[in-house]
Amino acid sequence: MRTLRLAAVALATVAALSACGGQDGTGTPTTMPTSTGASPVTDQPPTPSTGPATPTPPSVSTPPRATTKPGGTIKPGGPTLPPPVAGTELTGTIVAGVEANCLLLDGYLLIGGPRDVLAVGARVTVTGRVQRGMMTTCQQGTPFVVEAARRS
Repeated sequence: MRTLRLAAVALATVAALSACGGQDGTGTPTTMPTSTGASPVTDQPPTPSTGPATPTPPSVSTPPRATTKPGGTIKPGGPTLPPPVAGTELTGTIVAGVEANCLLLDGYLLIGGPRDVLAVGARVTVTGRVQRGMMTTCQQGTPFVVEAARRS
C-alpha cells in the first residue's frame, strides 16, 4: 500500500513539473538543450540570416559494378546489387537469413523455387528475376523470384 502511494505522489510530481516545463513564468517558451545537440523546436519563427546561404554541391559517387562470369553468373561487387534482368542465372552456396525460412544467395533473397533443392549449405544454380520493391519478412537481401533451380 505504501509503494502505491509513493508511486502516485511521484507520478503527480512528474505531471506537474512537465506541465509547466518550457515556460519561464511569463508565458514565453524557453529553450532547453537537447541530448543530441540539435536545436529545440519552439513556437518562434527563425530569424533571417545576414548573408546569402552558400549551397554545398551533393557528393557524387559511382556504385560498385558487378562482374559477370562466363555463363551469365552475376557476382555483386559491393553492398549495392546490380539489377539483373529476367532469366538471370546465379550460382553459389545458399546461406540462412536472419529470419526463419529465409534463404540468401550472393546477397539475393530467394523467393519461391523447389525447397528440396534450395537448402542451406547447398551449392545451386538458380534462374529467375529480381523483383525490387517486393515486401518480405526476411529483412535482408534483394528479392529474387526463382523460376528454376538445380544443384551444381
